[in-house]
Amino acid sequence: MGPESDGGVPLDQVVSRVYDDLRRLAGRFMREQPSDHTLQTTALVHEAFVRLARSRGPAVESCASFLALAAETMRSVLVDHARARNAIKRGGNRVRVNLGEPKAPPSPELDLVSLDEALGKLSRIDGQKTRIVELRYFAGLTLQETASVLRISTATVKRDWAMAKAWLHREIAGRSEGGS
Repeated sequence: MGPESDGGVPLDQVVSRVYDDLRRLAGRFMREQPSDHTLQTTALVHEAFVRLARSRGPAVESCASFLALAAETMRSVLVDHARARNAIKRGGNRVRVNLGEPKAPPSPELDLVSLDEALGKLSRIDGQKTRIVELRYFAGLTLQETASVLRISTATVKRDWAMAKAWLHREIAGRSEGGS
């Protein structure tokens, strides 16, 4: 059977489950990228997996917590990739993402670098709203799953999700109109 993880589950099963979850998450991210995007799903999974393996962050409490951490890591990989690509193209052809509901069909509206910068600003103002965006949009968690991970009520998640989306749309629209 092979080595076992701390929970008594064979390690190969844990790695397989984690890898499958990462591939699903990466596939969701990659469906929202332009067709000429040079990073492939497998490369995104491998880069995220390497970053997660190198990380000495907090222990993951649940599958939802792991997916949230993986989504945050994949976002970081995609933002780094977009920044490198934008540097080469001098600001042209930025990678676009949709800040709609999770699992919504792709309809590019925002660029990933601007979204990342706006989330950085939001995190300095309200960390909980930022975490809700990461869990809902990037990890694709439901309102209930997000509430469970954050240990807050579903009503609070729903309210903060709506407020965060409105704030991000306003912030990003201000950047594109006023240039920042």
